[in-house]
Amino acid sequence: CHLCTPVLPEMLNCLWNVVYKLMIFKGVAVSTTCLLYSCLNVFFVSSASSGGAQLKLLSDVAQAVKGQGTIAWVNCGDSEGRKLCKKVKVDPSSKTNGVEVLHYKDGTFHTEYNRPATFKSMVAFLKDPAGAPLWEENPEAKDVVHIESEKDFRKLLKREERPILMMFYAPWCGVCKRMQPIFQQAATETKGKFVLAGMNVHPAEFDGLKQEFSVKGYPTFCYFEKGKFLHHYENYGATSKDITDWLKNPQPPQPKTPEVPWSESGSAVFHLTDESFDTFLEEHPSALVMFYAPWCGHCKKMKPEYDEAAEILNKEPDSPGVLAAVDATIHKSIGERFKISGFPTVKYFEKGEEKYTLPQLRSKDKIIEWLQNPQAPPPPEKSWDEMPSSVSHLGAEDFREFLKKKKHALVMFYAPWCPHCKNAVPHFTTAAELFKEDRKIAYAAVDCTKGQNHELCKQEGVEGYPTFNYYNYGKFSEKYNGERGEAGFTGFMRNLRGRDQEKVGKRKEEL
Repeated sequence: CHLCTPVLPEMLNCLWNVVYKLMIFKGVAVSTTCLLYSCLNVFFVSSASSGGAQLKLLSDVAQAVKGQGTIAWVNCGDSEGRKLCKKVKVDPSSKTNGVEVLHYKDGTFHTEYNRPATFKSMVAFLKDPAGAPLWEENPEAKDVVHIESEKDFRKLLKREERPILMMFYAPWCGVCKRMQPIFQQAATETKGKFVLAGMNVHPAEFDGLKQEFSVKGYPTFCYFEKGKFLHHYENYGATSKDITDWLKNPQPPQPKTPEVPWSESGSAVFHLTDESFDTFLEEHPSALVMFYAPWCGHCKKMKPEYDEAAEILNKEPDSPGVLAAVDATIHKSIGERFKISGFPTVKYFEKGEEKYTLPQLRSKDKIIEWLQNPQAPPPPEKSWDEMPSSVSHLGAEDFREFLKKKKHALVMFYAPWCPHCKNAVPHFTTAAELFKEDRKIAYAAVDCTKGQNHELCKQEGVEGYPTFNYYNYGKFSEKYNGERGEAGFTGFMRNLRGRDQEKVGKRKEEL
């Protein structure tokens, strides 16, 4: 179904038979094949001339989303176009600019496109119609300087006399989203005296910039004076007043006071070592042991509850059991012996023997209640690799051999405890299901916490979870930095498949 102006009768069949995510922008025709793409944009215009000014913009957008979306142009002023416009109840002549833009999802009307008619906004919307609008589209962020390229960033540093506070962020980052309204309010309050700017540096093209300014997580705030970087601003719980007050007297982050080890904090918990572990269990026939890591956020959250429970259980003569803890990052042999792969892990020992692993015990009351009547825990949830799906779960032993046989493979490197990984799993799984019949395509996953996989993940450049790498016949090609939803994962693969078909078409033409 190749679309062109004027609209062909065949277009009607195409519009109503797209089986995946259908997007209609009422207006402009760009040649493409409907069934290969996740979105269809049709711009409906009142006459051939009314939408002409936007044709170049829409053509550029169509090229940018090729493989992920389609744009088509419908002239409601001619006979064929009028039939379609009437069918979908469109009247672009009632609009000020003579153009109406709608979004259709799964073949039915979803919403009217009401974002700015700009290249960046349209591309972002087509790639993720359900995603949040771009930060720069928010009218309340008008006083934030939005930077799109490294070139523009360098220009800003060179020309701007006022001090600059730059927020390097990623669109999907939760802390960034929470900080944005605070940052934009501070930009308004300091307007004229300071420049507060924002830049999405998540794409791989900004890796050099991130390294230059030590952007190791999102958001990262950098303060500049006369083009020179001076300090990081690290108050991620800040209010707009905190930011404006800091700008009056910018100071580098203060060295953090070293955290007192839990074992030296005077808690009632028994802190065990590789050497004391077995002896302790022989002396205490009923014991809960918490294996932890000092840097683990979930461990820190649980510590006060565990301490309070220990104040009761470890000091009462008729206690049903005692509470102990092991820093598994120091006492590694104990951690390895009990196959500790995540933190915190709570295990129950009876007469020196391991009996249960208890992930549900996190609060003081639940700990005390359970020890008074120890019961087997409910069956654990199945891990991702135990659930049926079209995702191929790989390990160090079969990683290379498997990928060599696949022309296109998107691999998700993850940790089971990682919240961002858990959010991505259903979308990644759905994408894999859509392409399961194509033997040249694979969606694969590697649990970096298992056995030798940890070394494999290091070799593949994994520095955080989840990391997505694209491989072509086993060779690393690029990092995937797109949206982590179904549309992003499927669109990426459709784009690759579209390129393959273009190459085949060109070869046929040459022959």
